[in-house]
Amino acid sequence: MTTIAIVDYGMGNFHSVARALTFAAPDADIRICHQPQDIDAADRVVFPGQGAMADCMRTLNESGLREAVVRAARNKPLLGVCVGEQMLFDSSEEGGTSCLGLFPGVVRRFSGPRFADLIAADDEACLADTGAAGLADTRPERLKVPHMGWNKVRQTRSHPIWDGIPDDTHFYFVHSYYADPDDSGLTVGETDYGVAFTCAVAAANIFAVQFHPEKSAEHGLRLYRNFVDWQP
Repeated sequence: MTTIAIVDYGMGNFHSVARALTFAAPDADIRICHQPQDIDAADRVVFPGQGAMADCMRTLNESGLREAVVRAARNKPLLGVCVGEQMLFDSSEEGGTSCLGLFPGVVRRFSGPRFADLIAADDEACLADTGAAGLADTRPERLKVPHMGWNKVRQTRSHPIWDGIPDDTHFYFVHSYYADPDDSGLTVGETDYGVAFTCAVAAANIFAVQFHPEKSAEHGLRLYRNFVDWQP
């Protein structure tokens, strides 16, 4: 029986991931793991994460699981999910945080004139006070940050994890930051939200996604099943 370790370092929706994996792969032994030796012993590893990057990296380091994750990334199938994907890169703009450095690149915040949180509330109030609020209506609709909800994933290259999942399938997202790989060859999926951004990366035995498969209905479950069956 395949053993799958879900890395529990205190910053992730581990139980939701475990339920989805159990449903998608009832023949697998799914374990939420708090000890390095349990991660080392597993056949496959799922590395989820949620919350602020600085907190995620701090709790990962304090948990004593960092090196076990790095070892897994070198020698067994590993699936990163949400902030777990971002943590694989060099650094994040969120707090100027150093990450695991397994992939070259930076995690960036959605920024630019398309995004609503870049226009200060007092600026909006000023427009209203001066009678110029109508001018704001002529601007393109601004996108809210965080990016939250269903969005299409464009498969930029084939991969066994995409098996049985149609191109442009909708997956569920909740995030304010996204990975920007230095090497475009890492990208296997993109999504448009004001900008086209990388939402899935893959190299050797690692596959990682920005979206939440456990919240993405049947195609999310299919992705987890494909991970269980994947032979990199």
